Amino acid sequence: MNPMLQLFDIKIPPDNAPRKLRLLLPFNYATTNYRYPVVYALDGQNLFRAEDAFGGRHWQVPESMAKMPKRLQAIYIGIDNAGSNRIYEYAPYKRGHQGGGGSDFVHYIINEIKPQVDKSYRTLPQAETTGIIGSSMGGLLALWAGLRFGEVFGRVGVLSPSLWFNQQVFQLAEHDVGEKSKFYISGSIRESARMLPGLSRLHEAMQRGGFSHDQFRIVIRERGRHNEALWAKEFPKMHRWLFG
Repeated sequence: MNPMLQLFDIKIPPDNAPRKLRLLLPFNYATTNYRYPVVYALDGQNLFRAEDAFGGRHWQVPESMAKMPKRLQAIYIGIDNAGSNRIYEYAPYKRGHQGGGGSDFVHYIINEIKPQVDKSYRTLPQAETTGIIGSSMGGLLALWAGLRFGEVFGRVGVLSPSLWFNQQVFQLAEHDVGEKSKFYISGSIRESARMLPGLSRLHEAMQRGGFSHDQFRIVIRERGRHNEALWAKEFPKMHRWLFG
């Protein structure tokens, strides 16, 4: 195991099933007294190690962060998904008989996980140095969290979001209220026929919501399938833009 990667056993309501919280420290954490930004990342199984990841592919976060300059180092907190309850947990709004648990899950991160991380590690706890990222359904929830809690998550990474699942996020993006986060949003036209129209609609909604050109970036890729290989390639670009 990477010596900078720490694993903790946690239980998150409402099912309280055991899962892992995976914490990746910067490569120079032990040799400095620096405080670091913190990024909360969804689908934690798929971020750091091939042996834990779906299909053996992962985001290669440790490899990417090892190549980042000192000024861009950050603590990454990977929170494992809930398995069969993933859609419930990652959808902020109900869709038929599915979803609706996203709000409770984000509140758990804000009220339970974040305070413990800030207490136990040398963090920069302010919004502008706190991020949340995710892909697919996790991207949907990260987007919602950044729009809803800009005073907490000032840096938001949204990869291949499942916008079609909860289209209420478009209306949320149009609301010019509260603190505005910095968003990096991307997807590939080869992922599905819904990706390009969804991202185009989101771009228009965020413009109507008063986001300036330096507060959000939506990137349309021409290549890449809906999988960890695409997100591993996009991750370092996203991190550099959010924290550079």
